[in-house]
Amino acid sequence: MFRKVEDFIAEWNESATGTVNVFKSMTDDKLNQAIVEGHNTLGWLAWHLTNAPVSLGKVAGIDIPPVGNPKEVPDSAQTIVEAYETMAKALSDGASKLRDEALQEEVPAFGGTMVRGKILRKIVEHQTHHRGQMTVLLRQAGLSVPGVMGPTKEQR
Repeated sequence: MFRKVEDFIAEWNESATGTVNVFKSMTDDKLNQAIVEGHNTLGWLAWHLTNAPVSLGKVAGIDIPPVGNPKEVPDSAQTIVEAYETMAKALSDGASKLRDEALQEEVPAFGGTMVRGKILRKIVEHQTHHRGQMTVLLRQAGLSVPGVMGPTKEQR
């Protein structure tokens, strides 16, 4: 849980940079890569990470403008990268308007209530989870896997 807005912003910005690097490893022809048929694709995961913070941010009291239709995955990796960068900056900018005290407030969330600072933690954790899935799909697709939290096999 975050107790200081500046801590969330610093961690979000670092996490977003890593996510952009993963997204930039995608190619248009590999956006449909899935671990097996019928599972989430590389493009779907990237688009989900681009759109989920919009709705999760609203729960936390941060209004972020939509960056596209969440149900229509673009067929361009560059389009996804640009939309993600727009969303990530909007989340950071929106969070900067919160006061530290607001992070301790209970707000309606997921059928109950949750402390706002915990929702912000969940946004980062959600991104980390799906970004990890994406790195597996990048490797499966024969694409380069960037180091996000340390060097990858390709970088050694």
